[in-house]
Amino acid sequence: MMRSLVLPLAGVLWLSGALVSQAPSAQAPPEALRPVATMKQLMVDVIHPASNEILLAINRGGPGDDREWAEVRHSAMTLAESANLLIMRNRAPGWVANARLIAEVGAAAYNAAQARDAGALAALADRIDASCTTCHKEFRPTVFPPQ
Repeated sequence: MMRSLVLPLAGVLWLSGALVSQAPSAQAPPEALRPVATMKQLMVDVIHPASNEILLAINRGGPGDDREWAEVRHSAMTLAESANLLIMRNRAPGWVANARLIAEVGAAAYNAAQARDAGALAALADRIDASCTTCHKEFRPTVFPPQ
């Protein structure tokens, strides 16, 4: 009976050792991230210009040449990634949900620009606007007072 337990136990120990040897080594925890810009600076200097560039391109009939498509692509990626900067500042569930709206529509705009699909880009105009106004209604009620 003892022999019948030794072989499976040896197999389990060998497998455990193999898994442990493949596990990543313990690392020191990363330093806390420290924002450089204020929330106002982030909104005024990063998020608003990025969303505005995309909406202006849409309202002008879509990007026309390589340079304009590149500008929209850049603005869309900026918009999408700015959501991470917003989440870094506030982890409240409502805040995170609103930031994810920005990330999703920014990523969709990036994909449309990457594909040079003016129709897909134009279809995002309302979502881009809504991603901003939804958050502002909740977190900046003085901008959008209750009706």
